Amino acid sequence: MKTSIKLFTALSKIIFTLFAFTILFNSCSSPKETTAQPANYESPLKVMTFNLRYGAADDGEDSWQYRKQMVFDVIRNFNPDILGVQEALDFQITEIIDELPGYNYIGVGRDNGKTKGEYSAILYARDRFIVDTSETFWFSETPQVAGSKSWGNNITRICTWGKFFDKFSGKEFFALNVHLDHESVPSRIKSASAIIDKINSFNTNLPVILTGDFNTGGSEETIKVIKQNNLLDSYYVVNEKTSADGTFNSFKGEDTGDKIDYIFINDKLSVKYSEIIKTNRNGRYPSDHFPVKAAVDFK
Repeated sequence: MKTSIKLFTALSKIIFTLFAFTILFNSCSSPKETTAQPANYESPLKVMTFNLRYGAADDGEDSWQYRKQMVFDVIRNFNPDILGVQEALDFQITEIIDELPGYNYIGVGRDNGKTKGEYSAILYARDRFIVDTSETFWFSETPQVAGSKSWGNNITRICTWGKFFDKFSGKEFFALNVHLDHESVPSRIKSASAIIDKINSFNTNLPVILTGDFNTGGSEETIKVIKQNNLLDSYYVVNEKTSADGTFNSFKGEDTGDKIDYIFINDKLSVKYSEIIKTNRNGRYPSDHFPVKAAVDFK
């Protein structure tokens, strides 16, 4: 009998102790779970646009194999949450993600809608974002036909876009990335109109980010079409125009031409800062374009 009582008492103490510990643990942990941000939460949202230069081009000492480490380092140093790349071939994207495994991407090759040809891909921080929807369309009269072109451009041109959910802030937004034609002004203008039509088709008041190599400066109708539809050049929101804003550098660091690489935003975002990145090593550059970066906040 005494043995049974002792056993019952001991079990009761154990049960009470576990119950008390459970209450204490829940009372301590619950507020943290509801109020604390994730450990790697970062605000504002960091965005970059980067024409990587066609990786199969024979550029001598500026060929991809000799400069790719600089590309990796530029991306790593800024650590963008959203990165729009142009002229990227499938193997270049693979090498970037192998080097920087925190990224995933959306996009396809422009030649066949799979892996052939240049991408206008969007790389994104895989731990921060969920891709709700994504698509690539062609700048032509048949935008869903892979490889199509019909506006005077000899080279196929595309736009990749996605709707993203930010797990850290709980916000949703759209990101689009483009590479417009380098020869045909009519193609660029019609492509700009197609971009605006796509954004309008979203039929939403969500934030919009548009990155890309537009192959033209701000005085051309192409950029006017974009700006007239309530998109702002984030760089000039916070920077005065100077004679050293050119972004096509010819692998020589030239910066006196037009700024042709852009990060546009709509009025649902504010700009904290923006910069043209002119990083080089002993006069050698990661690409023949300067990347552009910006930090933006959700309003």
